[in-house]
Amino acid sequence: MFEDIMRKFEGSPGQQAVIRLLLERGFSVNDDGRVVTGGIEIPNTQLAREVGVDRRVVDSTTDAILADEELRRIFQNISQIPSLMDLAPVLDLTVVTVAVHDADEPGLVATVTGLLADHDVSIRQTISEDPEFTDEPRLYLVVDADLPGDVVTELMQLPFVRSVELS
Repeated sequence: MFEDIMRKFEGSPGQQAVIRLLLERGFSVNDDGRVVTGGIEIPNTQLAREVGVDRRVVDSTTDAILADEELRRIFQNISQIPSLMDLAPVLDLTVVTVAVHDADEPGLVATVTGLLADHDVSIRQTISEDPEFTDEPRLYLVVDADLPGDVVTELMQLPFVRSVELS
């Protein structure tokens, strides 16, 4: 799906950068062509500055989104999910980052969360990056306590795991 969306803007790297930002941050586009998060409007100048384009590129991107029925449905229904990852140090939580060889393989999340459950590790939040939106998708798990060494070892021994990081 990501490739299909980006292909619609293949003639404009600036518009592709705007699309990528909207998707990464979960920003939507309202009926007036304004970029919003919930009911809060985000100025186009701020978005343009963030991706290094002129404000008019943001305007033309939102116009193109509203003109395309498929894009309109996507970008009027996208939303953000709050993440505990940045708060983990403040809340004495641990973030486990799992990188895999093939993110399209089914059952990865179930296997990792099942292994943690088998070791009585309480998971507060799980965030899985979509392989269509990033080149090296990762699975992030925010857990209540430090991960015991034997659990890290078991995670590393899973055939699909490339690396495990704790923070």
